[in-house]
Amino acid sequence: MRHVISALVMNEPGVLANVAGMFAARGFNIDSLVVGRTENPDLSRMTIVVTADDNTLAQVRKQLAKLVPVVNVHDFSGTAYIERDCALVTITVGPERRAEVVDIANLFRGKVVDVSPESLMVELAGTESKIEAFVELMRPYGISELARTGVIAMSRGMQNGKTAGAGGPSKRVRSINAPAQAALPPS
Repeated sequence: MRHVISALVMNEPGVLANVAGMFAARGFNIDSLVVGRTENPDLSRMTIVVTADDNTLAQVRKQLAKLVPVVNVHDFSGTAYIERDCALVTITVGPERRAEVVDIANLFRGKVVDVSPESLMVELAGTESKIEAFVELMRPYGISELARTGVIAMSRGMQNGKTAGAGGPSKRVRSINAPAQAALPPS
């Protein structure tokens, strides 16, 4: 089963190597690993995508939480969350077929960010499956270069909910574990 894990870690040298080493020592292939700064300059967020059974992954989450520089670990399985992958794709296409590629990019909400006489570059953000579908549609035109960021993810945010009380205004409550279909409209 595919799991998306978020780990809040101390922003210090060697943390990435420790976490990647822990996964490697247990024989896991990391499908995606992204590390970036957070709103707190002392912390970074690691988003890790792996394929594993639930029992094995539970052990890995516990081991990950034991690493000194790790502040918090969250597995998004069974929760409502947003995930995104970003890509830059250079497609080899001349002026005669360029409109076709631009139309397809627009269908995927992509953005043309560079144009040359024999190619164009599209910037695209979305789920992994959306990026992969776009890439497959571009293959017949010829992809000369492809760069992807890897998956980033965060729990869905504030949900409208009612508080107990006599008819006052409703208070916004955080509901991270709401099912995806009941959370917010799809993005």
